[in-house]
Amino acid sequence: MGFFDFLTEDIAIDLGTANTLIIHNDKVVVDSPSIVARDRRSNKIIAVGQEAALMQGKTHENIKTIRPLKDGVIADFNASEQMISMFIKNIPTLKKRLFSPALRMVICIPSGITEVEMRAVRESAERVNGKEVYLIHEPMAAAIGIGVNIMQPKGNMIIDIGGGTTEIAVIALSGIVCDKSVKVAGDVFTNDIIYYMRTQHNLYVGERTAERVKILIGSALEELENPPEDMTVQGRDLLTGKPKETVISYREIAKALDKSIIRIEDSVMETLSQTPPELAADIYNTGVYLAGGGSMLRGLDKRLSQKTDLPIFIAEDPLRAVVRGTGIALKNIEQYKSVLVK
Repeated sequence: MGFFDFLTEDIAIDLGTANTLIIHNDKVVVDSPSIVARDRRSNKIIAVGQEAALMQGKTHENIKTIRPLKDGVIADFNASEQMISMFIKNIPTLKKRLFSPALRMVICIPSGITEVEMRAVRESAERVNGKEVYLIHEPMAAAIGIGVNIMQPKGNMIIDIGGGTTEIAVIALSGIVCDKSVKVAGDVFTNDIIYYMRTQHNLYVGERTAERVKILIGSALEELENPPEDMTVQGRDLLTGKPKETVISYREIAKALDKSIIRIEDSVMETLSQTPPELAADIYNTGVYLAGGGSMLRGLDKRLSQKTDLPIFIAEDPLRAVVRGTGIALKNIEQYKSVLVK
């Protein structure tokens, strides 16, 4: 290899349902929504990431916005490949290169993924010039990113709430002892808000508006210590068809999200019930770690803590915990060989 080392670049990718993050040279160089805008007539991709996200819900019939990943796995093979390719081309240091370098990649995948879905991720990576492709399970990457020592004979529980899936795993000795992957996460929360606005306020709101509501006043509890201000939401009145606005409070959003959060709670309890007793004792002492964008929902840590009677800690930068862990695994490939799926 030696001489050709400079022709190979290392990148770590967190291919998420909602956001794609890429680390190169220990820096997050891409942090964009996983969304693509395609021209229907020429079938060409006209925008990816932030630019395509601004078009979402505002396109005419010749432009279609696609989210190539669903529930953490590739749903639209073609679009996802072009999206990854465009993100990689936008990495500042690779832009200056005369020819595109071969890539050594570590990509994270949900823990409940099937062989076929795994192959789709790997093939996408190989088509964008990936010479060596390693896969790592999301909860494992999140644990490494939070700073948990996964090599020790000690149990740690990680809950990673992303856009498409919630991954719950108990990790010890660089392996996943028991895990559960539920398709209830950020996207489901957004849809719950859309449904609530339709049924309770007769207001039809789009995905982007619902997403904003979730971020600004989303809550898992109906009683918060420092509650966010009420928010005005604009949309279309379902009865008259006219545009209108209503004011909603965080308590309403807590009601809207309640059912979905109960499903996450049940999955956490189920995973705990399958945990071997020695590891359960460790988790009792160390508590549970939360990562992923969904863990930023106000009061979620408190609610899970009430349900499990365990201390719950949120990672310091939950959105980037997974990609940071993926980056660390990439840097120390030899050390983390046992964790990576070749």
